This record gives sequence, C-alpha cells and structure tokens, in this order.
Amino acid sequence: MAEDLEEDFDEGAGGEESSDSPKSKLPIKKILIIVLPVLLLLGAGAGLYFSGILDSLLGGKTEEAAPEAEHKAEAPKVVGPAVFMDLPEMLVNLQTQGRKQAFLKIRVALELESPTDMPRIDQVMPRIVDAFQVYLRELRVEDLQGAAGMHLLREELLNRVQAAVKPVKVNDVLFREMLVQ
Repeated sequence: MAEDLEEDFDEGAGGEESSDSPKSKLPIKKILIIVLPVLLLLGAGAGLYFSGILDSLLGGKTEEAAPEAEHKAEAPKVVGPAVFMDLPEMLVNLQTQGRKQAFLKIRVALELESPTDMPRIDQVMPRIVDAFQVYLRELRVEDLQGAAGMHLLREELLNRVQAAVKPVKVNDVLFREMLVQ
C-alpha cells in the first residue's frame, strides 16, 4: 500500500511538472524575443556612440572639431633644442623592515625649456636637492620595482622640482643613473 501511495505521489509530481513546463517556457520565450533585440540595439547604439561613429553619422561634432584643428594648426608650439641640466649625485638609504639596509644611488638630469632658465635652477638647487632627499628617503625597495615604480618616481620628482622652481618650466626628469643596493 505504501508503494501505491509513492507511485501516485510520483505520478502527481511528474504530471504537475509536465503540465507546468510548456506554460513556464512560453513566458521565457516571449521575454527572450522582446528583451534580446532591445539589448542588442542598445549595445550597438552604445558602441557606435563611444566609438564616435554615431557623431560622424549625425554630423554633430564635425563642425566643432574643425575649428579646434584649425586653431591648433594656426599656433604651433615652437620647440627649441632641448636643454639639460645635471643635478648632483644623491645617495639615500631606503625604508626597510629588517636590519638589512638598502641604499639608492641616483643621478638625475632636468630637461628645461630654455638655457636662460639655468641660473634660476642654480639659485634654488639646495631646495631641489632637499625635496628630492626627503621624498627618496621615504621610499621602499618595492616602490622602485618595475616600470610602474620608475614612472611614479619620475612623476613625483618632476612635481617636486616644478614646485621648487615655480616660474621656470621643467619639461621632464631624466634618470642618468639609478642603483638600488
């Protein structure tokens, strides 16, 4: 008798699943038929918008971009020969966790806009060296590893030298020698 009840229960459960499956598939198909094309159209529109193709098709930014391009063509920046100024060699100890000390030996050159800026750099050289020393002593060996570490170091040194020689424009900081020991 228990077997008969289990069979009736299994048939009832199976019967309910078979009757619900066609009904449950119908709304999913309707949703897919409606929602999928809408999502595809939105995705294609976003792709066209962000790639700039939509603007060129609608003619929106072509009129604005032309005057900007003409303005840039009218006033090209006059670039003279590069002027480099060497800074004194610096040797600093780096932050370490253990007893073993690490040192950084660095030689840097500054790229200036004109040779007339060299006397101003000479006047504030102690300020530049001090700013570099303070920053370099806070670095760890891990901060200097890889291309990202070198790029970050270059940017930080450039910011510090530009702050020290405010009216003078320094274009770049170039590493002549760098040794971590």
